[in-house]
Amino acid sequence: MPRLQPNIALCILGLMLVTQTGYCATLSLDDCLKLAKERNPLLQTVRWDQSVANQQVRQSDSSLYPRVDLQGGYTAQLEPQAMKINGMTMETQQGSYGFANLAATQTIYDFGRRDARRKQAQSANKAVESGIRSKEQEVSLQVIEAYFAVLEAEKQVITTQQELQTVTEHRRVARTLYDNGVVTRNDLLQADLRSASTRQKLLSIQNMVTNLRLQLNFLIGGEPGQQPELLEPSEAPAATIPTTDTAKALALRPDLHALRKQLEVNDQELRESKTLFYPEIFARASMDYLQNDKMREQAIYAGTIGLKINLFDGFSSTASREKSVSTRSRTQQQLQMAEQQARLEIAMAQNDTKVARERIAVTVEAIKQGEENLRINQNRYQERVGTATDVLDAQTLLSQSRTEHYRAYYDYQISSARLRKAVGEL
Repeated sequence: MPRLQPNIALCILGLMLVTQTGYCATLSLDDCLKLAKERNPLLQTVRWDQSVANQQVRQSDSSLYPRVDLQGGYTAQLEPQAMKINGMTMETQQGSYGFANLAATQTIYDFGRRDARRKQAQSANKAVESGIRSKEQEVSLQVIEAYFAVLEAEKQVITTQQELQTVTEHRRVARTLYDNGVVTRNDLLQADLRSASTRQKLLSIQNMVTNLRLQLNFLIGGEPGQQPELLEPSEAPAATIPTTDTAKALALRPDLHALRKQLEVNDQELRESKTLFYPEIFARASMDYLQNDKMREQAIYAGTIGLKINLFDGFSSTASREKSVSTRSRTQQQLQMAEQQARLEIAMAQNDTKVARERIAVTVEAIKQGEENLRINQNRYQERVGTATDVLDAQTLLSQSRTEHYRAYYDYQISSARLRKAVGEL
């Protein structure tokens, strides 16, 4: 097979690099949310809780089956046991012997103790499942906030670059007027100071963009060096804020569902603690083997039906019951507080979304006015009617209006996401 020419090999290598780079060249918000769900370190950790809860369910189900135990060994004695009959000594066992025991024990009735433990494990499993969904929503909100924070910071970079370009143009005009003896050197110094201040502002915002991208990469499980282009959301701000059914929202929120399941766990714990005061009926089948050539039967087979009850345990059962009552009361209080907090989150998210939408309309008009104000002051300065300070102040107002517009727009996107999370639909 002929060897590839160097140019062809370089072309193939370049194509592979372009393909690899293109894979993460652009990311949409949905792409980031999908990556976070798959790779986020926190979610990867909490998902192990589901495996633990599943095994706890299996462990609780084991009480439905009999317990089978086997033990055995070998004993060496200094002298075998013997008995005296009519002044004679008769050995009743060997000096050294082997032994074994095989027993199967099954609980027949325990006044609901096993059932309470099984339901407790099942409810705990569902609580963990809802808790994981709640963590997924929290991480999704963090990704959305970081995503729009990056976009907003990048828009601030563009705004600052536009401001720097305007300041540079103003300095050029001021330099021309100064060379012609129309203005004093003070106008040049003002332009130089504003240019230096704007450059420092630009460097600070660019550094903020870098840090925000690092945070976003961490949330989605990406590499720190990745710099993908983030796509703008396609949806426009809604004309009105939809009404929210609070009762439906409280039923959908996974964090509240997890607390309700935890309350069921506490109910079953209380039920189990009450059964500690009742007996347990059990059945046992066993085989006991003892190596002894002095006896006719070396293996004993037996079946037993018995009753077991605790008479005194140092008030441990009483303490367990009181602990279960207190734990349930605490969970009940936590659920009530969480529901109140959820109502507060819904109301605040609705207000933030409404105000952000109104701010967008206001800032759009402010940008138009700021552009017109800058144009007028630039013309006035060139005609020697206005001052350099008027031009620089007009540029500052325009940059501020643009910054506030981008902030209002992305605040609307974030508050909308918070509203969806507050109603359990994120």
